Amino acid sequence: MSSPPRIALVGDRSPAVRAHLAIPGALEHASQALGMRVLHEWVHTAELARPADALRGFDAVWCVPGSPYASMEGALRGIRHARETGMPFLGTCGGFQHALIEFARGVLGLRDAEHAETSPEAERLLISPLSCSLAGKTGTIRFAKDSRLARAYGRLETVERFHCSYGFNAEYLGLLSRSALRPTGWDEEGSLRSVELDGHPFFVATLFQPELSSKAEAPAPVVRAFVEALRS
Repeated sequence: MSSPPRIALVGDRSPAVRAHLAIPGALEHASQALGMRVLHEWVHTAELARPADALRGFDAVWCVPGSPYASMEGALRGIRHARETGMPFLGTCGGFQHALIEFARGVLGLRDAEHAETSPEAERLLISPLSCSLAGKTGTIRFAKDSRLARAYGRLETVERFHCSYGFNAEYLGLLSRSALRPTGWDEEGSLRSVELDGHPFFVATLFQPELSSKAEAPAPVVRAFVEALRS
């Protein structure tokens, strides 16, 4: 009998972060609904900052909320590993923000792409402060018709929870739109809220936090799709 797939939860686990308390339950809801068994393990970003391969033996990566991370480089290294190896990847909130930075640096050649939370004086702020904080708020998300998220939710619109004060800087939207990291979700004002990597088995990142709305009787659709990707 083969071992259950292992998911690396890349982030700095803290009981003060609500998403960290919700994520194990969201994974359990999804795996139960799919009749699967999956294992998860927290991987501190500082572990990934070192040359040793802390992701050896894992089958998927979820870059979780809770930035600024103890090691931004560690978070980016975990995301890059999933992107380059074809390992199923989910990034939520801080994971969304850092997936964009990793892709900008590693693929688009914007090696000075930065996050305003950690480098507010940087010249190229790919992730910038939101005009209005979304901490503790809910909002409507509209999905691209041909996106994984639309398929996962079974509709083109949903309402999700947020807990963030930073988002994608729209000045770089044109550059992103011509790349493989495709914009696939927007709020009612047209601001980017999710991306998906074309040509990858499963690489989805959302600024919203689907783990916060997951229930045993109604697993978060994107978490369910992420777990289901481990079957292939």
